[in-house]
Amino acid sequence: MPEISIVIPAKDEALNIRSCLDAVFSQVTSAEFEVILVDSGSTDGTPEVVSSYPVRLYRIAPEEFHHARTRNYLASLARGKYLVYLNADAFPASPNWLNSLISNFSDSSVGAVYGRHLPKPDCNLERQAVLATMYGSEKIVKERSRKQELGYRYYHLSTVNAAIRKDVWESTGFPEELKIYEDVGIAKRILDGNWKIVYEPSAVVYHSDNHTPNGLFKRYFDLGVVWKQLGMWDDTTQSLLFRDGWRLLRQKINAKRGNEGRPSARVSTIVQDMAKYAGLMLGKNERLLPRIIKRRMSGVRLFD
Repeated sequence: MPEISIVIPAKDEALNIRSCLDAVFSQVTSAEFEVILVDSGSTDGTPEVVSSYPVRLYRIAPEEFHHARTRNYLASLARGKYLVYLNADAFPASPNWLNSLISNFSDSSVGAVYGRHLPKPDCNLERQAVLATMYGSEKIVKERSRKQELGYRYYHLSTVNAAIRKDVWESTGFPEELKIYEDVGIAKRILDGNWKIVYEPSAVVYHSDNHTPNGLFKRYFDLGVVWKQLGMWDDTTQSLLFRDGWRLLRQKINAKRGNEGRPSARVSTIVQDMAKYAGLMLGKNERLLPRIIKRRMSGVRLFD
């Protein structure tokens, strides 16, 4: 019986899945693990690539995919004591990635662990800044006594690169009422249930997605809505969020050298930051907006 189940949702990832799986099967660990992949209607040959690896492959129709429900389905298929969630376009950076995640469960009060994201070579400046802010070099142990200190980072968890005790998942599950940010939803359930969540910077993957200003606006609008829905907006969350946002913006405005210093790059990333801020604030206050407007602002059709 495997101790660890590495679970991967995928769709049209033929260009990435081989690099992902090669890194997974290069892990140096004494623990037995299985790999489970759920494909949601790929048309680019992803299942055929996956079939050449010792992976348990399952298929669902594209319309059946749902961020929370599909991750719950993956967990239900798993036989391991620990569920390791990994995106198909995330590449573990070393043979010790898996051990770095799982070693934190030696503390029986730890319910979940998530690892560091390093940017891929094509990552733009906006995403580089976000990854540097959210995934630094310092280990963080999240527990109730640190909620005020950590502010908006307290409930952050990314299932791009994370591990959850299966028995903790069985008692919490991903909240299927959320169409997006299901990882934030389960993080809240885990922490509110008096489990700890650890950020482990030595469990590194390469992962980054670039977004247009319009895409960022919609993404952060949805984030603002979900934070409000989960009761996560408070004075500390807001003040720390604005503090970090202004700090990053000033750094970009004052940049002198390198790519960040190029006027076009600075203007682009500042526009992106403004789009994020506007989206977040409108999402937080969505109750004041007409439904037809909210439908246009949401990236995942939260108001359909």
